[in-house]
Parts: sequence; structure tokens; C-alpha cells
Amino acid sequence: MTDLKQSYSVRLNDGHFMPVLGFGTYAPDHTPKSQAAEATKVAIDVGFRHIDSAYLYQNEEEVGQAIWEKIADGTVKREDIFYTTKLWATFLRPELVRPALESSLKKLGLDYVDLFIIHVPFAMKAGEELLPKNASGEIILETVDLCDTWEALEKCKDAGLTKSIGVSNFNHKLLELILNKPGLKYKPTCNQVECHPYLNQSKLLEFCKSKDIVLVAYSALGSQRDPQWVDPDSPHLLEEPILKSIAKKHSRSPGQVALRYQLQRGVVVLAKSFSEKRIKENFQEFYMVMNFKDPDSSPSPSLPTNAYLYFKIKPK
Repeated sequence: MTDLKQSYSVRLNDGHFMPVLGFGTYAPDHTPKSQAAEATKVAIDVGFRHIDSAYLYQNEEEVGQAIWEKIADGTVKREDIFYTTKLWATFLRPELVRPALESSLKKLGLDYVDLFIIHVPFAMKAGEELLPKNASGEIILETVDLCDTWEALEKCKDAGLTKSIGVSNFNHKLLELILNKPGLKYKPTCNQVECHPYLNQSKLLEFCKSKDIVLVAYSALGSQRDPQWVDPDSPHLLEEPILKSIAKKHSRSPGQVALRYQLQRGVVVLAKSFSEKRIKENFQEFYMVMNFKDPDSSPSPSLPTNAYLYFKIKPK
């Protein structure tokens, strides 16, 4: 079986390597946590070596169990797996950063993660509630200096709890805030953002490349349809006529076209599915050859832009 970690990786600015196709483990609340374990095992079996999860997903224990089962049966070794976890918004206070990572490590049964990133660039009220709200149902935010949070991540790297550190959902101004921080020890290795043909992040991608920061795309096949986050009237990416036309031309699926589009732009892609068929299909994307330079096959210019925006939280 082809090993993504060895064969298809991008070098991060700290010298470590990240597989360019990752397996995302997020699932809506109504999805049984056991499905995350089963899907992760399937993903590792077909060849995925980059596993992306987060405290917010509340399934790290199951994902960790799946990884260890695949280690136990000889499919992989720990060093074959590139595992990402994320610091949630309720733990952005500097003194909470390391305990949050240690909590994830305990659930996973791991000594270290390969990548630890700030999940969102705003802090919520500290505590165990994932989405702390006031009596009016509004999210309770608090003020935390992201530069102080970043210093705490740097200390986690120095302590060997994570090999690399990065950010998620940062725009270029927030990236500059970290990059221009006095006494900066480590640059963010990556910025994980929503990115797909409807929201191609071209300007952010250009900025990240200029700073040697890898752009990692979540929702690469279109946003989750969870009405809590996404307008139900938003278009379905995989039903987009242009993508379907390109897919038909090359005897591929619209999903494979969307993934290839990102990879050819130098973007690391997270593909999420709990369907065994689709997990295999997403991995097989690496064996398709497609020329997006044809005038009739570029999925980006004529598509609606900003059709999906994942976060709807509007702080006052």
C-alpha cells in the first residue's frame, strides 16, 4: 500500500513533513462516536497517514483507539501517522494551553501530536462548556491576547508535546499579528481554513505562500450542511454543473475534481467522509491525472464566490 507520509508530503517551515491529503474526523453531534473510530481505521487501511481531529469534535478517544488498533495489527507504526489536534476557544488563556493539549494526549493515548493548532482566533469564556452562552443564548466571548496564546504553543513544542504548531481560521492580518510578535520563536507552520472552489481563498493562499506557511483546506468538498452553521439554501458544491462536467470528461467524480483542484494549487486537503466507498475514492484521487489549464475545465473563475461561510458567530 502506498504510504502518503513518505510519498506525498509537503515540507513545513520547521523541517517536519505533512502528508498533502488528510482524513478529517469531524462529524455532526447526531453521528455516533463509534463511527469516527471505524472510519479512521478504514482510512488508515486504504493509505491515509494524516489524521485531523480536535477537542471540539469530542471523538479523540475513539480516533486514538482506532490508531492504536492499526498500530497493534501491524498496519502502521506511530511514526507513520501525522496527527493534528486543535486548541479550542475556551482554552486560549496561556495557562490553559498545555493542560488542554495534555488532555487530548491522554484521550488519544499518545505521547505527542504532530501538529497542534489554534482552532479559532477568538476566545470564549473559559470552562468545560464547548459553546458557553448567556441567558439570551449568545456566545460568551472573552479577551485573550493571541500572542500570549502563541507563546504557550511554542512552549508545548519545546516540551516535546507537539512537533509543529500552527493556526486555523486566521486571515492575513491575524497571521501578521503572530509573525510580527516581538520575540517570536516559531512561525506558524500552517493555516487551516475553509477552502473549496466556491471559496478558493486565493489571496490568503498567496499571502501564506509568501510567508512559507502551508494552507490546509477543510470542507474541501463543500461545507457541512448543518443548519446551525450553513444557510440551507446554499448551493451544493458536488452538484455544481462545472465540476460535474469536468468529472464526466475525465471519468472521475466531482469530489475527485474538487480535491485535485486544491492539490494542484499547492494546498493540503482534508477529505472527510464516514463512507468506506468515499474514503477509498478520496484516496484514489492521487492516481488521477487531470489538466485544469484547459479553458473549459477550470472550476474556479465562473463559480459563485463566498457561497459558504462556516462560522456565523457574531460577537458584539
